[in-house]
Amino acid sequence: MTTKIIHFTVNGAQETAELEPDCSAADVKDVFRVAAEAEPDHILKLYSVDGVVLNISPLLEANSRDSSYRLEVVASDPKSVGMPNELEAMEHRLQHLEGRVGGEAPPEVVCDLTSQVESFKKKLESVKHLSWMGLFKEDGDHQLEARKTSSSPMSAQQEHQQVRRKFLNMSSLQVTEEVREHLKTPTFDNWQWEEAEMLVLLQVIFTDLDFLTAFHIQLDVLQNFLFQVFCHYNNIPFHNFRHCFCVTQMMYGLIWLTDLKSKVSRMDLLVMLTSALCHDLDHPGYNNVFQINAQTDLALRYNDISPLENHHCAVAFGIMAQPECNILKNLSSEQYKHIRGGMIRCILATDMARHNEILHKFKSIQPVFNFTNREHKEVLMKIMVKVSDISNEARPMAVAEPWLDCLLQEFFNQSDTEKLKGLPVASFMDRDKVSKPSSQTGFIRFVLLPLFTEITKLFPCLEEHILEPVRRALDFYSELERATKQEEEEEAAKGRSSSAGGGAGGAGGAVL
Repeated sequence: MTTKIIHFTVNGAQETAELEPDCSAADVKDVFRVAAEAEPDHILKLYSVDGVVLNISPLLEANSRDSSYRLEVVASDPKSVGMPNELEAMEHRLQHLEGRVGGEAPPEVVCDLTSQVESFKKKLESVKHLSWMGLFKEDGDHQLEARKTSSSPMSAQQEHQQVRRKFLNMSSLQVTEEVREHLKTPTFDNWQWEEAEMLVLLQVIFTDLDFLTAFHIQLDVLQNFLFQVFCHYNNIPFHNFRHCFCVTQMMYGLIWLTDLKSKVSRMDLLVMLTSALCHDLDHPGYNNVFQINAQTDLALRYNDISPLENHHCAVAFGIMAQPECNILKNLSSEQYKHIRGGMIRCILATDMARHNEILHKFKSIQPVFNFTNREHKEVLMKIMVKVSDISNEARPMAVAEPWLDCLLQEFFNQSDTEKLKGLPVASFMDRDKVSKPSSQTGFIRFVLLPLFTEITKLFPCLEEHILEPVRRALDFYSELERATKQEEEEEAAKGRSSSAGGGAGGAGGAVL
């Protein structure tokens, strides 16, 4: 493998970096971190010429100067001091000491400082000429060696604490206006953000909607709450913290796109957003049908009635039962009762067994919908959470398709377990019966489109943002399904032809 040349712009300057074949993801990130003169906890993003966020990793594709990437610090600490300021301070101190010494031979402290300044200048020059990797390796050898010697895997608790440290270190950073605006759209790409960064963005969402001021939520309490929510999502293929973030981010986007801020109370916005955040807490990766058929503790505890959704609610309020995590602790008892009741309704509504019931109710009131009608508003809140929960196909294909792989993996894990236990297996979860296109065409046609069509009748602006992308997804998977079936039929025909040919040959041989 050869060295890859990466062309990019940063701070208005055209730059070039060389990536060695054996460089690690950490090496590459530090290359760009040095290029942007960013602090260790600053968040960097790399964009293609089309504005698509790229993953900063060794898999970056080499490019030309005409297709330069764009590197930005999307969150920065206004109190941080850049390297040029440090150099200036060192030079001032050096000049002051040299002036005091005059013509005498410089003492050791002056020689040391002169050496430091010259070394610093050389490093800046190497940065200017893009010797990023050399600078990183020179400064980071001891750090890298320490990582190598400490190779024992971290426990889940240690990993969580590492995320917490990163989150708190980043929490004072200022996220750029460009990222803030993109966060309000269904096209937001969740795959480019690490867990601590997603926690920062969730904090931005809560802050942006003015929840902290309106409900007297202390920042450290919000941070504790968000971190505990993160800790209570399991490391499973689909129903994990990243899914929680996606659903919350979509809800946030829908709030802005539909101008819900002017139509419902801020308390109802808090209900919907917090419901989205908590809607799958402690999901085990096995659905309600499995819980009931396997007679699990959850199914027994909740009498086979939406066992998972009831559990998600219980975990959410268990987190808020801790004073240091209770974002509702400064509300009146009436306000708390309103929010608790709303969250329970919204989270229970995400049980797909209730999908037709809730959609039918919304369809019946949609023609006469009234935002001042409490019943109408409560149904709408359920619908908004449901739309957010199953909105992946409304996102760009590059964002949506990996989620389908994750979902199928979780389905296959469940069906494999069901087969081992002798439990009923749903065909859409059976790895021997389902394919990617077949899994989506029915779901989009019979679940997504009816739901998204109804919400678009109330909010016509959503047709462009979520309904049209879902229609395009249906066309894509329908065509893929047709192509797959045609290929299977051609293969089967070849097999029959080959078998017939073999049989005739055999018969001819017998005659001879």
